[in-house]
Amino acid sequence: MACYIVNRNAQDNGQHEVHTETCTTLPDLDNRIPLGSHTSCHGAVAKAKTIFPTADGCANCCPDCNTG
Repeated sequence: MACYIVNRNAQDNGQHEVHTETCTTLPDLDNRIPLGSHTSCHGAVAKAKTIFPTADGCANCCPDCNTG
């Protein structure tokens, strides 16, 4: 299981990206909200959507959950 975080700051398109903690494009520490461990990005994105309805997976580390 991987540990996930969501970025507090939205991208230009309004989405808050969900990342694994080992992603190469993580936001600054101050902008990370931990989501805990999940067996896939789908569970992490679902949890992130309870905080930010516009949450989406990072294209780099969560491509299966990235909608663009």
